[in-house]
Amino acid sequence: MADPILYSFRRCPYAMRARLALLVSGTACELREVKLSAKPAEMLETSPKGTVPVMVLPGGTVIDQSLDIMRWALSRHDPEGWLTRDDNALIAANDGGFKHDLDRYKYPHRHDSDALAHRESGMAFLRQLDARLAGSRHLCGPARGIADAAIMPFVRQFAAVDPDWFEAQPLKHLQAWLADHLHSPLFTAAMLRLSPWQTGDDPIRFASAG
Repeated sequence: MADPILYSFRRCPYAMRARLALLVSGTACELREVKLSAKPAEMLETSPKGTVPVMVLPGGTVIDQSLDIMRWALSRHDPEGWLTRDDNALIAANDGGFKHDLDRYKYPHRHDSDALAHRESGMAFLRQLDARLAGSRHLCGPARGIADAAIMPFVRQFAAVDPDWFEAQPLKHLQAWLADHLHSPLFTAAMLRLSPWQTGDDPIRFASAG
């Protein structure tokens, strides 16, 4: 049977969390890296909303929400028990208010926003995460789970806007959690760098080495 096709952009946090779940579940796919300024026609025909990630299953079913891709992959195989370490409300807060602040902190000229005001607003969510991590190594217990993988790529982007400032903040539990994920073999594998896909390219199989 053919592998599913994943249209992805390595630096997009939504695409990153889908990649993490696919890898940890052992779900192989054909990875098509997308240049967001020149999205391939095949992707737009499949998912006219034009955002990544987009997964096309062998039977033609399209999954174009990152959390749905994560849950689909983990429902097939979940060797680390990620689905048992879930928190819908926390992920929704990340995808809602925190993502809103992240975009306006990272891209103030694009949004005509006050970057520092949105940085401080975003810090409220990060303080919540730090307090939670004071009691456990990961967000839902001693082992990583879907909540960690769903939220970490967004925290990573926030931290990367001004790394020195972020490291100086009193968020020692969150900082250690983020470093733990960024130095993991899983994250390294998910960060596979590819040239943008074009029609006719040989398929690139994206799969766990395990």
